[in-house]
Amino acid sequence: MLGEDFSITQLAVPAVSALIAFLAYTSQYFFLHFESVPLTRDETWKINIFALCIWICYYRTCFVDPGRLPKAEERPKPKEQEGDALGGRQRWCLRCEAYKPPRAHHCKTCKRCIPKMDHHCPWTSNCVSHFTLPHFMRFLFYATVGMFYLETLLWQRASFVWKNSHLPSYLGPTLGQLIHLFILLVVNTLTAFALFVLLLRSLWAIASNTTTIETWEIERHATLVRRARVLGGYLEGPGGIRVRIKKQEYPYDIGICANIKQSMGGSANFISWFWPLAATPDRRSGWEFETNDFEDPGVSWPPPDPDRIPMPASARPPSNVSMPTYATIQDEIDAFNRRKQEDMKRFQQSSGLQRRKPFHNRYKKGDYAQRDSEESETDSEGYSDEGEESWRNAEGERLRDFGVDEEAEFYDEEDIPLGVLIERRKQHKSAN
Repeated sequence: MLGEDFSITQLAVPAVSALIAFLAYTSQYFFLHFESVPLTRDETWKINIFALCIWICYYRTCFVDPGRLPKAEERPKPKEQEGDALGGRQRWCLRCEAYKPPRAHHCKTCKRCIPKMDHHCPWTSNCVSHFTLPHFMRFLFYATVGMFYLETLLWQRASFVWKNSHLPSYLGPTLGQLIHLFILLVVNTLTAFALFVLLLRSLWAIASNTTTIETWEIERHATLVRRARVLGGYLEGPGGIRVRIKKQEYPYDIGICANIKQSMGGSANFISWFWPLAATPDRRSGWEFETNDFEDPGVSWPPPDPDRIPMPASARPPSNVSMPTYATIQDEIDAFNRRKQEDMKRFQQSSGLQRRKPFHNRYKKGDYAQRDSEESETDSEGYSDEGEESWRNAEGERLRDFGVDEEAEFYDEEDIPLGVLIERRKQHKSAN
């Protein structure tokens, strides 16, 4: 029996490897035995060189570490620590219990924040990230070009068979060879077409310096801007918090040449972009990125999203109630965390979930400003899969379709632990 931890995704890399081997090597076996149109020496060299490049790039795409958060002492200080901007927007990963750097996202499969995560690729069982994107692009390039070259060789043999179909069967290829040729043509044509489409899409992405997830974020932001336009420029978050929504330019598009250079590891050497053994990007990079300065320096990406706020702020106590005092800061932090957990439990018991209904449901019913606990719809298990985090783009994709941990990703704003905020304030005061 298969182990309990076995997953069908574990077959992805062996399946792709088998496909590469089938197309690269059984095709040569077919050509060598197809006496009517034999394979030339040059054609043999080209097929095997393409195959070698594909193997190298695919191996590196699968097994190069996509990156992880650096140690606390190695992390760049958040911009909010500069000046007096201690209360600015800052993304916080509840899973990693650390600041989430720009363009990083928490992968539900790798179980960590990945720098400049594009998506978790099921066919490589690895994340396409700042460190693996150059290898991924080279793999797509060589696989596409190599398969198109193989396509020309296959069609040469197929056209010869068609032109000589009137001859007696004993003068042509055997039935087994015909079946082999047909299977090679079908598999290679479909695979080459799919990879060609993916290559074109990936080339557009690196030319505009956008990841798949950021394309989703751009579309999500456009949706929020349209919503806010008919509601006076503001949208309401949990607890009636009003968030101003205005059009924000994507900050990481810094020009086509600079975009490609950054995406391909930061090297300006055109040859290295295609070299299968090119070095992986420096591990010290990937946590800060150049911006185009179309927006003010304090504006961050992704733009504000009221539905990313996980919980309403706790209500202030009445003026006649005295707040408890604590012997140490750690005691205050522990008490704060206990209150937060209790608030979360009460909130879940009253509402049955942590999620908000889709915007159109709230807006149509006229109760847009009500608390989440009064406007939630749940399924039989008390869990709604139709909240705003299930929002889909024009292609029907949501965050989890890219391998992202939705709860860690969607609810990552303004939820920094009190202890971290106190430590930041201490560092700010000592620096001054």
